[in-house]
Amino acid sequence: MNQPYKQQMLPIEKVFRDPVHNYIHVQHRVIADLINTKEFQRLRRIKQLGTTSFTFHGAEHSRFAHSLGVYEITRRICDIFQRNYSIEKIGQKGWNDQERLVTLCAALLHDVGHGPYSHTFEHIFKTNHEQLTVQIICSPETEIYQVLNQVEHGFPEKVASVIQKTYPNPQVVQMISSQIDADRMDYLLRDAYFTGTEYGTFDLTRILRVIRPYDGGITFAINGMHAVEDYIVSRYQMYAQVYFHPTSRGMEVLLEHLLKRAKEYYQLNKELFFCKAPLLVPFFEESFTISDYLRLDDGVLNTYFNHWLDEPDALLTDLASRFLNRKPLKSCRFQDPTQRPLVASMQQLVEKVGYNPTYYTATHSSFDLPYDFYRPESNKQRTQIELQQNDGTFVELSQASQLVKAIAGQGQGDHRFYFPKEMVDLSMQANYDLFGATYNEFKAHIHNGALTE
Repeated sequence: MNQPYKQQMLPIEKVFRDPVHNYIHVQHRVIADLINTKEFQRLRRIKQLGTTSFTFHGAEHSRFAHSLGVYEITRRICDIFQRNYSIEKIGQKGWNDQERLVTLCAALLHDVGHGPYSHTFEHIFKTNHEQLTVQIICSPETEIYQVLNQVEHGFPEKVASVIQKTYPNPQVVQMISSQIDADRMDYLLRDAYFTGTEYGTFDLTRILRVIRPYDGGITFAINGMHAVEDYIVSRYQMYAQVYFHPTSRGMEVLLEHLLKRAKEYYQLNKELFFCKAPLLVPFFEESFTISDYLRLDDGVLNTYFNHWLDEPDALLTDLASRFLNRKPLKSCRFQDPTQRPLVASMQQLVEKVGYNPTYYTATHSSFDLPYDFYRPESNKQRTQIELQQNDGTFVELSQASQLVKAIAGQGQGDHRFYFPKEMVDLSMQANYDLFGATYNEFKAHIHNGALTE
């Protein structure tokens, strides 16, 4: 008799060679079938770090690779839990290996709803990648749903509930989504590798050695505290040095303004977009379907941007050219809210020399908490990291670590004002004879107005 689909294993495990994890091991037929769906294969065509590759040229890796990495870390954790901390060995607070398949599927599919240039696209077209991930998993029209639904009735919804953090087993949820989860661990190591930076690395082997299940979710042995500290510091450094890099954000602002202009220009020339950007039309009309969404990837948008280089709209053409040819907006940093009138004055100067400030200036803020303890009053509650002491009791990480205590709850990031590089680069100021005083006033605002480049 054939085994039920959910219990079927591949005759010989499949492996993917990976620069971060060496080999990614696929043993379940369900996982192999999910990887081969068209919705998951689409992730090959979406960059993990969006515009960051304009700053760190090696950052060309995809959400496909990241998703496989999250799956692999999750698979290793499941193996460790079953080998050392199963319910058969330590009782009901231990790991129930019947949760393995739903956990692995959620790990693999957690990013399947990301669109091209993920967060910028979301902002312009009001999409939400987490909601779309759930829709893709639960929609009968997708290949992913067809695979998951063969496992058992209601299984797609089970997988989706892990991503929505409503699944009843906190061990499963926290393995995929918490302040130290398989998702974060993979993207820090992977992004550090492909950006060529060192500060995103940490001792994954040690963390996996000290990870433990308990009835409240996931914890770490107290003797592994320094490995967890290392992870927190790595995350802190990656946000400061890579994810919040001013140039990457300058390209992100350009992209946002390019898509914004396209959306507005569509109302003036719909025929153009039906001919040269038909896959974006449902998004301009705000009437897209899951099928429409899954047709998009980075390559589709880049092709459309290339078409727009020849259009009669000067704004659309110039913004497309600046984005495709890597001409980022320049920026200066401001932290004090009292400096906003100064920023407004600088926008007026940009407009005075001929640039539309709506498309050529922006204030851009990026902030993140590298670690936070549990705050029940917060709108965005975080599951704190618990350390298990030798007597079996738990202590929250920042209470045991002076290093983490120093940065816990402390947001990092900045506010930046973006503007055309021509405003401060004399070699690019073709109309300096006419607007020289304006350019000089603009630069004086930066140097004398407590703003820093």
